[in-house]
Amino acid sequence: MNSSNLPTVSVVVIAYNDAGLVGEAVSSALAQGPVVCEVIAVNDASSDGTARVLDELAAVHPRLKAVHRTENSGGCGTPRNDGIALASGRYVLFLDSDDVLPPGAADALVRTAEEHRAPVTVGAAVRRELPQHHDVPWMAGLHTPGDVIERPADRPELVRDTLCVNKLYDRAFLEEHGLRFPDGRFVYEDFVFTARVLAAAPRIAVTGDLVYVWHVRRSAARKSISLDRKDVGNWRARVEAHRAAARILADASPELGSACQVKFLEYDLRMYLRELGKDPEYQAAWWTLTRAYLDTFAEADIEAASAHARWIVRVLRATATPPADVERLTRLAAEPPRLLPPYALGPSGAPVWSEELPVELDGLSGLPVAELPLTVDAEPAGRDAVRLRVHDLYGRLAEAGPRTVRLRFTPRAGGEPVLTRPVDLRPDPRGGWTAVLPFRLADLAVTGRRQGLRRMQAWNVAAGVQCADGSPVFTSLRPGGGLLRRRALPSSRYGVLLAQPYRTGAGALALRLAPGAEGALTLVRNRLHRARAGLGAG
Repeated sequence: MNSSNLPTVSVVVIAYNDAGLVGEAVSSALAQGPVVCEVIAVNDASSDGTARVLDELAAVHPRLKAVHRTENSGGCGTPRNDGIALASGRYVLFLDSDDVLPPGAADALVRTAEEHRAPVTVGAAVRRELPQHHDVPWMAGLHTPGDVIERPADRPELVRDTLCVNKLYDRAFLEEHGLRFPDGRFVYEDFVFTARVLAAAPRIAVTGDLVYVWHVRRSAARKSISLDRKDVGNWRARVEAHRAAARILADASPELGSACQVKFLEYDLRMYLRELGKDPEYQAAWWTLTRAYLDTFAEADIEAASAHARWIVRVLRATATPPADVERLTRLAAEPPRLLPPYALGPSGAPVWSEELPVELDGLSGLPVAELPLTVDAEPAGRDAVRLRVHDLYGRLAEAGPRTVRLRFTPRAGGEPVLTRPVDLRPDPRGGWTAVLPFRLADLAVTGRRQGLRRMQAWNVAAGVQCADGSPVFTSLRPGGGLLRRRALPSSRYGVLLAQPYRTGAGALALRLAPGAEGALTLVRNRLHRARAGLGAG
């Protein structure tokens, strides 16, 4: 059947002080075609020009209903609830004012919902980094296109998708179960709403179509809630939202409740830990809050988490204050995880976190080689080469027999990775293995241009170790002294090639390349912009 015969959708758009972006969001909803019977835009008592933008759009688009709250709710839940109460369509779809619905999203969701008679339908979403337009799939691999889940308890891992905006809801289902968002100033309201939805045990259908584009503006003056993690209050709000969601899910299904706890350990905890920073007051407050919450977790849920997450939990529980080597813990929480040396053994000869904190690293002996949290150091070895030192990890890598290593450059804005030729590893007198890897920055810049990277290219740099037993393991590089110097290289193709190695927030090596004078100017401008942003943040 064509879209004109499809059941109707009410798109609920929420907005607060977003006059510059809400028009694009509303337009993307209206552009879905006849399948959308109405767009309900709820203005949460904005103090900028949001109300004017919505009223002007409503004057020319009969399907748009502009609703203006007289008092700000303090959160996202209340305006969404207002939209649900006003909706007349068979289905409800949510949209935030700074995001967009891609063409055909509503059609794809409705067709799937109708085909499988599913009260909840989920589609693909991407986080789009702006202004680079780098798309990162949300929860890649969690949902299988065409799948139909009869009961959420049959797929406990679904608790990892806490978004409400990449799903279509049958309005009758929402009303039957009284499903609403937490009202008022409740941060991470999605956690509680999606927990309530899963607890109601709906059939869930999956479409492979892209249905939501989540815009990520890290340099925005007013960050979104999910990016505004500058004080411990954001972490406290996330903990409380998770606590509420876990309670709801555990009451409905032990499997869902346990999966929610494991998700917190493997995802939320690691994400915030790797952004812990160096402010001692923040570290101390975060540490105290986190330890208190982890003390409420059942040991069975901790045991069910991945080895890396278990080690983090046990180090946190072992000391009331952040240890002197807390940076090692942030690197273990990174993606990919890295356990930095030194490597200590406990009294029984088992691997432990450190001599000061003899927390056993249980499960290390059973980890697949590809999941080992290896550390690889990088230092300069001439103009067009780098020397890598691969550390062993309590003998685990030695067991696999490391043979060769190669570099992998992956565009940070998305694209195909570039691999150098493998080079044989040799034993290092200090322990581990070493190799010198040649590479040409000019060749990398040419490849970047072919992939559409123009004025300034940003690359993540990783090392891939191949073992005698066929096991590969890739990990990011820890840059050593002298490697982070900026260089201007003469280039027959570009005239000049500016290269700026740098250390990411996770302590890994990355590289900016600026081919030609225009690219070099862009790199300098971006650096000045980041410097000004840093001064403003201070």
